[in-house]
Parts: sequence; C-alpha cells; structure tokens
Amino acid sequence: MGDLYPLNLFYGIIKSTLFEKMRKGEAQVLRIENLSVAVADKEILHHVNLHIAPGEVHVLFGPNGTGKSSLIGTIMGFDRFKVLEGKIYFKGQDITDAAPYERARLGLGVMIQRPPTIRGLSLRQMISICGATPAEVEQMAQWMGLAEFLDRSVNDGFSGGELKRSELLQLMAQKPELLLLDEPESGVDVENIALVGRASNYILHNAPCGGAGCEQPCCAQHAGLQAAAKDNQHSGLIITHLGHILKYVPATHAHILYQGEMHDVAETPLEILEQISRDGYENCVKGSRRAEA
Repeated sequence: MGDLYPLNLFYGIIKSTLFEKMRKGEAQVLRIENLSVAVADKEILHHVNLHIAPGEVHVLFGPNGTGKSSLIGTIMGFDRFKVLEGKIYFKGQDITDAAPYERARLGLGVMIQRPPTIRGLSLRQMISICGATPAEVEQMAQWMGLAEFLDRSVNDGFSGGELKRSELLQLMAQKPELLLLDEPESGVDVENIALVGRASNYILHNAPCGGAGCEQPCCAQHAGLQAAAKDNQHSGLIITHLGHILKYVPATHAHILYQGEMHDVAETPLEILEQISRDGYENCVKGSRRAEA
C-alpha cells in the first residue's frame, strides 16, 4: 500500500493541474465568452458563450438570418463583424483583436459559403501556400477530383460542388486545429456531399505530417482519403441546416442559435435535428438552456 502512495499523489497532482487549466479555459481549443457582435451598426449576436475542447466537434443549428455565419466570421476576424463586447480565446490565447492571417497561423481554418475568386493565383500555388509539398498537392487534388483544376485561378468558374472541394483541399493542406464549416451542404449535390463529408472527417482525424519518411495517411505517398485514427485529432464547429454532413462527420455536441442567442441542448446532434424537423426551432429552444460562460 505504501508503494502506491507516490503514484496516487502523482495522479492527484495531474488531475488538479488539468482541472485548474480547464477552469481557466487553457484546456479548451476555443472559448467564447459573452460575445456580442454587430454588422453595419446592427447587433446580430447577443452575449454568446461557446466552449470547444480538443477532439470535440460541435454542430450549430438555427434558422436563416439568426447570426450563424456571423459567428463564424467573427471567430475568423473578418472586418465586417464588429465585436461590441466579450472575448474569443483560441488555445488559451486572446484572439479577439487578432487579424485573420494571425488566426490562420495559430491553427484556425474555415470553409465559407461563398469564397472569392482569386484571378492570377493558381489553385496549385494556393495549396502550396497552405503548407502542402508538391507531391502532396498532386495527391490531395486527385483525392478531391480537382487535379485538372490545379493550374486554373482559385475558384475561377468553379461550380458549387467544386468550390466546396477547392476550399476543403486548401484546408487539407493547412491541417487546422479547429475546423470551421459554414453550411457545407449548400449548393452541393449528393455525390459531392459524400466527398465533402469524407474530406472534413479526414481533416479532423489526421495529425500534422511528421516530415520525411512520415507514415501518416495524410502524406502523399499514401493513396486514399481515409481517417488515420478513431478519435479526432482536431476540433470542429459545423453550421448545418439539413444535417446531411452529420452522416459523415459525427458531432459530439449540439447548439441552437436563435434570434442571436446561443442555446445548449441536452439531446445528441442527430436527436435535436429530428426534433427541429418535427417541432421547429422555437419549440426546441423552449426546452433548452441559454449557454453560459
């Protein structure tokens, strides 16, 4: 029994340290506290709170015009979203006033609904800028069915499904620690939905490349678009209306953004999706609780 005492003491120290980090928010990938946001002088988000831990994938439901895309844009630091109150922390660091490129360097990655066309910059160059080697560029583009698009300007003349695949191809090269997906199903046919889902799951599962001789499936020497592990290596926040993406990307937590306010729900993401379809957002929100800091 005496031999176990140092071991128990060690575990006690580890647990207390982890608890203290969680209390301070240091163990969370994303922590949003009391966030209020305006667009064109109109307040869109009201005192929003959201905490995402490592490996968690959160899904955000809500009717059109309630502020879901505004939340994604604010997390990324896009100019048109003005923070009136509150803080955004990423991996324990206050990024509330950080520029979008600084957030991307820290490990935030986003797929937006309507990405811009960038004429004069090829998709190949963009993927390289995101961190892929020349061999990885070729392999990943082949996985996403975009090999013939590599020397075209980014998103120039792309269809809805091609835009989604282009965005995800760039994210595969970036390997963000927090993946933000804004309505990945919008404007996409059934075949592309499956590919978007598999690619999203791949990004969430795969750790960064280990360099020369790396044996991880994300490396270009490995064919196929499969997840490397059972547990997520990265975290995610997904906005969805129809829920098709949840067939491919299992979410761990669900929230409803309603009239600019965040509500936590006790049900699983698939359960609350069914309830929304049956009862509507207003009735679902009545049975939820306002998200707290």
